[in-house]
Amino acid sequence: MRRLAVVHGIVTADTQLTPFSRDVPVVMEKPDNSPSSSSRQGSEHASIAVGHAGEHAVKQKARHEFDGWAQTYDRSIVQHVLFQPAYRMLMEELYRWRRDDPRPFDLLDIGCGTGTWTAMVAGSPLPSRMVIGLDYSEKMCHVAHDKAKAIHQGAPVFLKGDAEHLPFADASFDVITCSHSFHHYPHQAEAIRGMRRILRPGGRLMLIDGFRDNTIGWFVFDVLIATGESTPEAKVNHLPWSTMRQYFIEAGLRDIRQKKTNIWAPIFLTVGVVP
Repeated sequence: MRRLAVVHGIVTADTQLTPFSRDVPVVMEKPDNSPSSSSRQGSEHASIAVGHAGEHAVKQKARHEFDGWAQTYDRSIVQHVLFQPAYRMLMEELYRWRRDDPRPFDLLDIGCGTGTWTAMVAGSPLPSRMVIGLDYSEKMCHVAHDKAKAIHQGAPVFLKGDAEHLPFADASFDVITCSHSFHHYPHQAEAIRGMRRILRPGGRLMLIDGFRDNTIGWFVFDVLIATGESTPEAKVNHLPWSTMRQYFIEAGLRDIRQKKTNIWAPIFLTVGVVP
């Protein structure tokens, strides 16, 4: 087991680490060297190589897009159209859940961008103990860290990492939030299972993405955004409402609730609880 380290305010999981003062455990997977594993690896090598190539293309396109967007991200029109409504939905859920509970909680925001939501949590009167933002774009993490300097005690820290390979021990967080990055993930069902793994019993997963189940949402997300953000090798995928719910159920989450907001750029929230 390794532990996260803050390097200029940014946590990294793919370099040599020094102890992280907030003591978040990072688990490194062990390779399977059994004979049966070797034979499986040989027979599946070709299909795995093709799958990895497609996955790499999707993630590299997303990283390139968001690295280039980092400096102007907070001035983009999508902040007002998509992101701010999402932050309000998340804050309403978080307040409803924790406002009367004095126990401190640990929060991970996946796809944190420039850290606006994590700063809102850290600066709120809610009893957050540890707030971590994870993003695939290192430049986004740098901007997020610069913004968080105004928050002294309890400021968020930021991890450059992969949402589909979360480098945390089981049951590390009380709440995970994820807004408007999920459609970039190549393996969405597996990603939700990974999020559930690192939540503690009673913890919440709160996930927001574009609602594409009506005519307006279909045009915005499946036509405009999909066309603008996809290539033949790297396609984005906004899940239907029912599929998102099914993925939560299959991951072992319970008490699932969903709600939609916005008319011209509709988004929806799915909340699930770890038994």
